[in-house]
Amino acid sequence: MACEPWTEKLDAYLDGEIPAGEARALQQHLRECATCAAEALATVQQKLAVKAAAKRFVPDPAFRARIERSIAARRPSAGLFSGRLGWLRVFEIATVAAVLLIGGALFLTLRRGRGEERLISELVDQHVATLASANPVDVISTDRHTVKPWFAGKIPFTFNLPELEGSPFVLVGGRVSYLSQSPGAELIFRVRQHQISVFIFREEELTEVREKETLRTALSFEVRTWHHNGLRYFMIGDASPQDLDRLSELLKAAG
Repeated sequence: MACEPWTEKLDAYLDGEIPAGEARALQQHLRECATCAAEALATVQQKLAVKAAAKRFVPDPAFRARIERSIAARRPSAGLFSGRLGWLRVFEIATVAAVLLIGGALFLTLRRGRGEERLISELVDQHVATLASANPVDVISTDRHTVKPWFAGKIPFTFNLPELEGSPFVLVGGRVSYLSQSPGAELIFRVRQHQISVFIFREEELTEVREKETLRTALSFEVRTWHHNGLRYFMIGDASPQDLDRLSELLKAAG
């Protein structure tokens, strides 16, 4: 019964629908309560399974051909440009074309933004699953020379890890992660009582992510993302913004 107030908030927490203060309190409870952590993990896994099973709508491949035939059927005749009415028709066509181009560009921009938000949400789910898991990593080591070689042959790229001696950060280990069906690395770092996940994927396989570096919050977590040497990095954690900034600088310097 003592856990009931927490479990009742799990769905809202995982959907980012509770205030930041309550989210932090629930995160702390998940670290201390194995029962609630297990339930949170099961909920996250269910959400991930639903996402994987969801089918994205794909337009009919013949759609472009139908549009081209429709345009061809309405192609102006040779006399279109003669006289006042002809030029008015040209103006109408040009106006419609401009509206379509602007609308198309806006649609692509919004779609790309939503795609990036979807990827961030998926990674936050994986980070929460890591927090709730009894075995969060597949390779357990604080030695970067042990963790980095473990990924050889498991992911299609390599990366460098920073020297953490003299910093407040500790490398916990890592595991293989997947995003948009692409394999990558999830590295776990700890700073004081906070856990930070760093995800690394090949930039070319994540077309929905903007090229620029971005800073944001998602589900009460701090998020950082940047690209370097053809790789895209995502950093997620409930540590302070200053801690994430410092760790990101160490990773960039190790590049």
